[in-house]
Amino acid sequence: MYIYGFVPALGINLRILTSMFLHADITHIGGNMLYLWVFGDNIEDACGHLSFLLLYLLAGVAGSLAMLLLEPTSTIPAIGTSGAISGVLGGYVLLYPKARIRTLVFGFILVRFILLPAYVLSGFWFLLQFLYGVVGVTTGVAYWAHIGGFIAGILLISLFASRRRRQQQRFF
Repeated sequence: MYIYGFVPALGINLRILTSMFLHADITHIGGNMLYLWVFGDNIEDACGHLSFLLLYLLAGVAGSLAMLLLEPTSTIPAIGTSGAISGVLGGYVLLYPKARIRTLVFGFILVRFILLPAYVLSGFWFLLQFLYGVVGVTTGVAYWAHIGGFIAGILLISLFASRRRRQQQRFF
């Protein structure tokens, strides 16, 4: 499985795409699918099916390119759709910043759900990714891929969502 992972030290090749369709284990794919379930449907509605797929793939590639830029000598294969899903999250926060997201919060002895605006939740998430990336925490998580995908989603969503809206206006 890891032979299809993206390795920054090998440069740009087909693995930049194949890596997006692999996961390390059930918790890896489960976490990615949770984010896709929460944020993906609204972005797909805003963009349309084909544009959503293109946004998703471009954000995934952007995540890998961020890793290549910031960790060019890394020989560790990166797998997963985290960069792509981070792009969906970036698009979501731009289109729906005040949408309230049900979030599980752990306290000292209390565990409960609270509603947080998308910009607060994604801002906190982005800050954690950035801090872990800068500090160089070795957890097997591609923090720079998350950041690259997120930024790509922010930059690309206006193009894809506005195209969908223009097509709907012409149709009706």
